Amino acid sequence: MIHRSFSRGLGLLAAFFAISPAFAADPIKIGHLASITGSEAAFGTSSDNGVRLAMEERNAAGGILGRPIEIVSVDDQSKNQEVNNCMMKLIQQDKVVAVVGEIASSNTIAAAPAAQRNKIPLVSPGATNPEVTKKGDYVFRVCYTDDFQGKVIAEFANKDLSAKNAAIITDQASAYSISLSKIVKEQFEKLGGKVVAEVTYKKTDNDYKAQVNQVIQAKPDVLFLTGYYTNVGNIVQTARAAGYKGPCVGGDGWDADALYQIGGKALDDCYFTNHYSPDAPDPRAKNFITKYQSKHGSVPDAMAVLGYDAAIVLFDAIQRAGGTEGPKIRDALAATKDFPALTGNITIDKDRNAKKGIVVIGIKDAKQFLKKTWKEE
Repeated sequence: MIHRSFSRGLGLLAAFFAISPAFAADPIKIGHLASITGSEAAFGTSSDNGVRLAMEERNAAGGILGRPIEIVSVDDQSKNQEVNNCMMKLIQQDKVVAVVGEIASSNTIAAAPAAQRNKIPLVSPGATNPEVTKKGDYVFRVCYTDDFQGKVIAEFANKDLSAKNAAIITDQASAYSISLSKIVKEQFEKLGGKVVAEVTYKKTDNDYKAQVNQVIQAKPDVLFLTGYYTNVGNIVQTARAAGYKGPCVGGDGWDADALYQIGGKALDDCYFTNHYSPDAPDPRAKNFITKYQSKHGSVPDAMAVLGYDAAIVLFDAIQRAGGTEGPKIRDALAATKDFPALTGNITIDKDRNAKKGIVVIGIKDAKQFLKKTWKEE
């Protein structure tokens, strides 16, 4: 098994420690489990950028409990089978006190047993599958769940797009896609809609003609695409080439610059739910966008924002815990109330989930725009 540990900027960080008399103590090590390479690399890279920006800000403000923060990022290569080894490296070798990650639901679920067994709090930025936090009381998330996201997707398609018949295309090996498809179908049918076709694909597929032709023959008003950005971009291209002219709708797994590079003009009249929009007026988000653009030269996507949010929520919990013992951090995380984050104020509920607002993003000429906002009731 090959592991890649990403500790970018540690030289500069070491120099910072040397000149800062406030940091006489050893750093607090926090792990970041992420898909830095592989099919979901855009997610992991963005999240890592957000986590590290949070670290830099907190260290500049004095760190946690008078100690600097050190982020240890480990690449699971977008492979579910790599996750446990990555977690054990973070826990046993790097001696982290908590872990931020993963974005993908399947990988977060795979990481949960190690976190639970070793009493290391795990805070996912973006794993929306409802099962994630059911894996143990050391597992948390700062994002909404698919129960809410799926309801919004179905309602938007039915009421805003006037869709009555739908087809669903699902990644057969993704916990995220499987769960979201199930919830979308249930909600769409509750609203009086009909699912006229359902097909699946493998994440590694390069040709989607068979699946697309099958759903198009059913003449749907809308295509629900519940997978991740790479597959979605290619599926939409294939559907347009086959003559489908209707809307496509999906979830937060679409959010990556690569989506627009792959799908291009074919993405016109497509929509997806997300955690934030760069068009939103929130001054905290605007400030973050400015800092992120200055450092990385691009507008942050939702995974960068969620990585930042997960990190600052965790930093705050460690500070309130008054120490770095796992049970103390877990209890402080569980007590998080109305914390001011970029994606909205976060309160962790009894199931270790965050109730959040949601936005619907529209796409035109390979650019996104804010279409609609919802608040979770």
